Amino acid sequence: MRTLNAAAGWLFVLCLPLLLLSASLAWAVNSHWLYQYGFSKYDVGATTGLADSELEKVAYGLIGYFNSGEEYIELTVTKNNQSLTLFNQREIIHLKDVKTLVWLDYRVLAGTLIYVLGYAGGSVFWRKGDYRRRLGRNLVIGGGLTLAIMAALGIGALLDFNWLFLQFHLLSFANDFWQLDPTRDYLLMFFPGGFWFDAVLFVVLATVGMALVLSAGGGAYLLRTRKRLSS
Repeated sequence: MRTLNAAAGWLFVLCLPLLLLSASLAWAVNSHWLYQYGFSKYDVGATTGLADSELEKVAYGLIGYFNSGEEYIELTVTKNNQSLTLFNQREIIHLKDVKTLVWLDYRVLAGTLIYVLGYAGGSVFWRKGDYRRRLGRNLVIGGGLTLAIMAALGIGALLDFNWLFLQFHLLSFANDFWQLDPTRDYLLMFFPGGFWFDAVLFVVLATVGMALVLSAGGGAYLLRTRKRLSS
């Protein structure tokens, strides 16, 4: 029984980084603010010739597609008073591949959330006693592990983001449809390299913030109960 409890605790610790990272990724994918921030910072309106209202339509269209049951995206905007279908075949296929990764992230988020909530709920409401202190310790350890992973990711991005971004594509996609032309493919015009650096920074900071909150909560509980036990 002790071995089973220890295994359950370590699984909780390992699930925390996955939970927080997948939650941050889902937040980024669905953050209209992040899309608009990138469009504004990198002057995408001037690059594409699209009005702000059309760029807003693009942001909502992509978010809607990633959360829909549609296999392929079909997004039309108005440019120079004419209707324009944005994405070509390579871009459409790549977005389908990206959507597959988005849904994989959702599944990881759901699975780890169910386990983390189940473990935490059992520790707080069912077993109680020393299990609450174990939960506090595991929150501190899991939060610390998350911070270490995010520190490594952040350092890697700062040292050579382009290499890191390339390796991600080589590992994540089984085809070369992600290799697009920034002079004619709208997908790269909307999301230049600088945007992805900012997006990674967004994800890292969001994950770090949540990890700090959980670690602080677990640490505060341990300190409070230690004082109570020693008094």
